[in-house]
Formats: sequence, C-alpha cells, structure tokens
Amino acid sequence: MTTSTTFLGLGAMGSALAAAALDAGHPTTVWNRTPHRARALGERGATVADTVEKAVAGAGVIVACLFDHRSVHDVLDPVVDGLSGRTVINLTTTTPDEAREIAAWAEERGVTYLDGAIMAVPEMIGGPGSEIFYSGAGTVFEEHRPLLDLWGASTYFGPDAGLAALYDVAMLAGMYTVFAGFVHGAALVGAEGVSATRFAERQMPFLTAMVGQLAGLAATVDAADYTGAGQQSLRFTETALDTLMRASTDQGVDPAVLRPVHDIVRRQIAAGFGGHGTARMFEALRSTR
Repeated sequence: MTTSTTFLGLGAMGSALAAAALDAGHPTTVWNRTPHRARALGERGATVADTVEKAVAGAGVIVACLFDHRSVHDVLDPVVDGLSGRTVINLTTTTPDEAREIAAWAEERGVTYLDGAIMAVPEMIGGPGSEIFYSGAGTVFEEHRPLLDLWGASTYFGPDAGLAALYDVAMLAGMYTVFAGFVHGAALVGAEGVSATRFAERQMPFLTAMVGQLAGLAATVDAADYTGAGQQSLRFTETALDTLMRASTDQGVDPAVLRPVHDIVRRQIAAGFGGHGTARMFEALRSTR
C-alpha cells in the first residue's frame, strides 16, 4: 500500500526520509524554505511545492522534519485552515512538553497528530540500526506503519505525545556526554602529540566494555540500594575525579566536562552519603515533579 506523503523540511534528515518514501513508490510532495534543497528529490520524481500552502493542499500524510518547535508553528500556523481532518507526523526534535503543546494545538484544530523521535543519523535511515520512537495518536501509528517502517524500526510508546521526545532527550543526554568525554580524552593525549584517531582505537573497546555495566547500574538505581557490596563509593569516585581534573589542568586542558560530575558527587558526600555507591548520583538528579 502506498501513501501520498508531503514532507515539510528538507535538511539532511528530512531529505533522507523523503527519499526513502519516494524509493518505495509513495507519491511524494516536498517543500523547503530554501527551494534548492528540493531539486535533487524533484529530479527523482517528487513533486516540488514552492509554498507550504501548495504542499499541504493534496491528500495524504504530512510529515514535518524542521529545525525546532518554533519552526513547526512558523510553518503550520499559516496553513492551519487546510489541516482540519488531516494527519501530521512531526519528526522535529522537541522537548516532551513542546511535543504535548503541538499535540494539544493539533487536537483543537481537528488534526490527528503523531510525534516521533529519530534515533539515527540521516545516513542510517532505512538501514540497520535506525529506530524511530513514536507517541500520540495510535491510529496513525497503526494505519501508516508500512510508511514508518521504511525509515527504521518503529516503536510506539502510547497516547501521551511527549513520551517519544522524553526517551529521545534521555538517550541523547547519554550520547552527548559520551562525545564530550571522548573529545576531552582526545585533548589530554593530544597535548602529547597523540592523534584523536589513535586515541579512538583505544577508547572504543573500553567504552564498549563499560556500557556492559549499565544493566547493573540500572538495577541499583531501581532498587535504590546504594550500600550493597561491590559498589564504588562516592568518596572513591571523588578522588578519581580530583585526579582527572588535576591531570587535565597539568595538560593544559579545560576540565569543564568533568566539573559538573565532580560537583554532583561532592554534594552527595556533603549530604552524608560518601560511603554510598556512585549510582547515588541519580538521587541528586532525579525529577521532583
């Protein structure tokens, strides 16, 4: 089954999504604020619309993959009169509350809304390892599953439109801190002339091994038992972080990446939990909503 699909936003990710739909035989309309980005898709058979009004004038699903939450409103608000009764799948990166706001906006205007969070880079779309989280209108997820599965493994988290975005930002937090830790380490060895490529050859297998510790860390957090045997204490972790920060300064590297973690550990120790396991950092960070 093919679905007429309109794609709003043709950055690297939006273009990859549209190309996958086009290659699978879906009638595809594309629009971008800067028209030259639509040229390649037009040459492959997509209908290129020069205005948002023309892009959303036809039937089918509307897929938005834009810069941010504000961009979604900037693009959709002016054409809202033509969206009643339509389906919008928003794959723009937003906060959970922003996703919920757009969902409420859509419901008030008779638009069926599904929010999505892409857990892949553009080159991965349609290939192994690509996954997209969805939340919001379950009817859209089920009806358009063949389209969604073109882009990657599809996972539905339920009717709360903010849940896909919540998982997205939670997972990206881990990714960006890993990246920051890597470039910090690269800066340390780089001060002695070691290339980042050579450092990566050492760092990658080490981090892979460390990721295997997450299941045990998660079990500790879920049990809220930070006094069990085998846990590295916060005092030990503070000493380790102190050493890392001194070494960074000695190498002429800004310890800014390490400082927030060090501060969290020190606050927990000051609160009397120095003998508890390092996983107790969760208690300093957990939501109080």
